[in-house]
Amino acid sequence: MAETRNDVQLLVGTHKGGFRFTSNTDRKEWELHGPFLKGDDVNHLILDLRNEPTLIACVTTMMGGSRIQISRDFGNSWESPESDIKFDENSVHSLKRIWYIAPGNKHEPDALYAGVDPAALFKSEDSGNNWYEINGLTNHPTRDKWQPGMGGMMVHSICIDPGDKNKMHVGISAAGTFYTEDGGQNWEPRNKGVLADFLPDKFPDVGQCVHHMESHPAKPGVLYQQNHCGVYRSDNSGVEWVDISEGLPARFGFPLVIHPHDPDTIYVIPEQAPEFRCPVDGEFAVFRSKNRGEHWVRLDKGLPNKDAYLNIYRHAMTTDDYDPCGIYVGTSTGQILYSRDEGDS
Repeated sequence: MAETRNDVQLLVGTHKGGFRFTSNTDRKEWELHGPFLKGDDVNHLILDLRNEPTLIACVTTMMGGSRIQISRDFGNSWESPESDIKFDENSVHSLKRIWYIAPGNKHEPDALYAGVDPAALFKSEDSGNNWYEINGLTNHPTRDKWQPGMGGMMVHSICIDPGDKNKMHVGISAAGTFYTEDGGQNWEPRNKGVLADFLPDKFPDVGQCVHHMESHPAKPGVLYQQNHCGVYRSDNSGVEWVDISEGLPARFGFPLVIHPHDPDTIYVIPEQAPEFRCPVDGEFAVFRSKNRGEHWVRLDKGLPNKDAYLNIYRHAMTTDDYDPCGIYVGTSTGQILYSRDEGDS
């Protein structure tokens, strides 16, 4: 979700290409733009406003593999980077999919980070034109304990400290949360207190299946994650995690977002786990906590709450920056549902 030119810009990636919806600030009427990148599987799509407005897409095709595409005219035309994201030719790894793009903080206005499968992190220092691998994560000494989840083994969450470009957390499925404070040369597993009920050791150092992780720039030391085995909060940069799943109808789920103006308010969508992956009892609902997961409120006014056998992917919930903020949810079957009043309806 992003705003520019006094418009709300809602970006949507699908298996058939990308779309852009625009509205004015009342968010009542929407105009559809696209599809662009037709036929490509658009896994992630962002609008980078730090310099010239730039759309950046992670796309995958059956014949062409996975690559980055860049547009500086809001999707009318696209170009490829000067050098693609790829592992060194002598590496034992080969690129399967680019999962996620994260802009650097204010101290790196031209930096971008890309999380890929098999779990690795790449960086660009020139707005996406050239990329290099951050080898400290790829070669982590615990890597032989990492396992792929159903979607693969990927870096899908990147939380960069807003005040220090060298400090960063990443979420890997299924390996856990890792932290660096030296720009990626060294990484520390930070998974204490996070359950891995599918492993013999239920609380291992690594091996947890993070589904989605977020932090808020106002409180970068507070992290939230929706895990395969629950929803968790850390108050000390991931050193320890607290289970905040009590009050939810299920511990399993994929998306999680933080309110843009209130770092203590979070939203999740629980699903029946792990085989069914649909809203509990077919009743679609978003759950909101205004006190960091201590208490949850069910939000379902206007949502399909009967026979709603839908799945919500890990990055298919987002917000805008207005007051009250909008909440947006995309389903695996192609619906987009949104609220203009912070989820109340």
